[in-house]
Amino acid sequence: MINEHVFRQTLDKYREHFGLEPQTAAYAPGRVEVLGNHTDYNEGFVLSAAIDYGTFFLTAEIEGEVCRIVAGDLMEEATFSLRKPKPSSGTTWVNYVMGVAVGLDQSTGGDCAVKPFAALFYGNVPLGSGLSSSAALEMSSALALCDLFDLSVSDLELAKIGQRAEHEFAGVRTGLLDQISSLNGKVDSLVLSDFRSLEIENVPLGKDACFLVCNTKVKHALVDSAYNDRRSSCEQATGFFSQRLNHPVRSLRDVSSEELHSLSSEMDATVALRAAHVIGENERVLMGREVLQAGRLEEFGRLMFQSHDSSRHNFENSCRELDFLVDKAQEIDAVKGARLSGGGFGGSIVALLSPQAAEETARELTRAYEAEFGKPCDPMVIRPSERARVLSL
Repeated sequence: MINEHVFRQTLDKYREHFGLEPQTAAYAPGRVEVLGNHTDYNEGFVLSAAIDYGTFFLTAEIEGEVCRIVAGDLMEEATFSLRKPKPSSGTTWVNYVMGVAVGLDQSTGGDCAVKPFAALFYGNVPLGSGLSSSAALEMSSALALCDLFDLSVSDLELAKIGQRAEHEFAGVRTGLLDQISSLNGKVDSLVLSDFRSLEIENVPLGKDACFLVCNTKVKHALVDSAYNDRRSSCEQATGFFSQRLNHPVRSLRDVSSEELHSLSSEMDATVALRAAHVIGENERVLMGREVLQAGRLEEFGRLMFQSHDSSRHNFENSCRELDFLVDKAQEIDAVKGARLSGGGFGGSIVALLSPQAAEETARELTRAYEAEFGKPCDPMVIRPSERARVLSL
């Protein structure tokens, strides 16, 4: 189900601003990472969910040389030329759409398959919440433009186009998790991504489960040295194991906990801890799939708590605010599991619980967080939702 009220608002904004009817519309959800932290660039496994918050993108072909894009929340317009695309340093949101449009054109041979268009996007994914409003914009714009210009592009290629838009136009080095999650969501199910084969599987979560996302308001630091240090440690660990184990090791995905335990005393202590987190996360994701398929939500919740404990002590990508919220959540009987979500070093936690307990749990965590830190944590109840798609006008 899409939010019909937000869709109608988007349609009204489009008509009012451009004075014409859109020819096509698309919607893409944001995402939440549920289990599998920093495993994507280690060719590992991640469980995520497309969420019931997303972005609408409405567009029509127009005459002229430039594309016109409007951010519906600001009612601010930006323009760019497809023939001479240049990332904007001022109106940075336009770079995501520009990158997608250029990527679609290149993926179809660069023969001007994408022509000038007038578009407006609007949605309800909170900015800075760690729920990937950027991927929702990329995938909604990609699907709408494919529909508008009759382009045939696979889901995987759409995800890669969105990733390149982030790398080359927005200047953000991201993996494919956000785009893949948005394109492969299913109601009441999680998305299991294998980042070596790029195979996708939907794993049932069940109707009696939802997530509560609480934002610490601590700024992410993924672009600074902390992220690079973690990635470097993983690469060092992979190199170590590739020389010591008698089977091929292309990434930490190829190393078991038993092999780590047998060799950890010979490793740099910090590198061993970083490896322990990633290896353990991969094993927790695969165990998570197994227990969810058996309907054992309590066990899945325990894996989430174990994941956060590993982030706190092994990978050290948590922070006091994240730890506080997870610890408080663990004290609440209704919460089955909780952990940081995303890159860490700030951002949000995600807690697993039943929908009936969500509102009271949100109030309890908010009261505790405000008392401790003097600011709200903006709790949001999240339900796993359907994938990105073209909409009927």
